[in-house]
Amino acid sequence: MIRKLKSGKYRLYSRKIDPRTNKRRNLGTFDTLDAAKQHEKEVQFFKGQKN
Repeated sequence: MIRKLKSGKYRLYSRKIDPRTNKRRNLGTFDTLDAAKQHEKEVQFFKGQKN
């Protein structure tokens, strides 16, 4: 999940909520939407490799 911050940057959050904190985990902050989308693809690819 990507959200735009007030600063104009984009933050990538995990899809699932962390049971310990009841919040989504911050997976990084990026200057552009394209960079955030690219990182999201990398995260999903890596998760697929672990199985």
